[in-house]
Amino acid sequence: MLIKRKSIEKVESSRPASAPAPAKVRKPKYAPVTLSELDGVRYLHFGTEWVQGAMRLRKPNWPELEYAQQMMAWMLWLEQPRHITQLGLGTAALTKFCYASFPAAQVTAIELNPSVITICESMFKLPPNDERLHVLEMDALDYVNDKAHHGTLDVLQVDLYDATARGPVLDTPEFYQACNSCLSDDGVMTVNLFGDHPSYARNLKAMKFAFAQVICLPQVHDGNVVAIAFRRERKIDLAALTERAAQIVADTRLPAKSWVKGIASSMK
Repeated sequence: MLIKRKSIEKVESSRPASAPAPAKVRKPKYAPVTLSELDGVRYLHFGTEWVQGAMRLRKPNWPELEYAQQMMAWMLWLEQPRHITQLGLGTAALTKFCYASFPAAQVTAIELNPSVITICESMFKLPPNDERLHVLEMDALDYVNDKAHHGTLDVLQVDLYDATARGPVLDTPEFYQACNSCLSDDGVMTVNLFGDHPSYARNLKAMKFAFAQVICLPQVHDGNVVAIAFRRERKIDLAALTERAAQIVADTRLPAKSWVKGIASSMK
């Protein structure tokens, strides 16, 4: 099934369907990749004021933005993932953190825009590919639809935004079903959504269609909402999650206790 991409970064031809195909296949056009810096933090933009990612210069492997930290909430259930994949590279915050924090795991990042990969390598301290790290220039939809990836991922982190940064560019039930298919039986997906936008309800409905269980953390100050989707339904044991959160804080300094509080509030 073909799923239309809404991104303004990839300009589609306005040629009528009945018109003959052009002699040359047009390459995708992307919004310009731009940078800014403030108070020791470097930000990525796609030609607008909207922030697509950030890196604190003195802590390049740390996920600086609060929503990026929440994208690691799958750690409450999975301690030793074997394969973690990010759809959408951004500033490589999640990719770098996972690569550094889980030395036994394969880490894959999928990015459509080659300029984003280049800028991450030159300005955001993304390490080169090796036997564990694979940053691939390709469409996220092609990746999840490839049956070779089905059942291979313990963790899938989805952060697919266009230049306006107002909603994910892939949001259909079919897309999320393909994401589900890529996960192992105990696999967990986290998705960056934008709470104050029509795309939020659409994505949540699509995820609930495709996954056995979906939990949303409270909206952070900049409007992001992180959804946690499980391939199989899990009993939410707040006492066990609190104990696990304390270990995550001790090991990584991620604010995992706040994740548990958010999960508890979503259950009321």
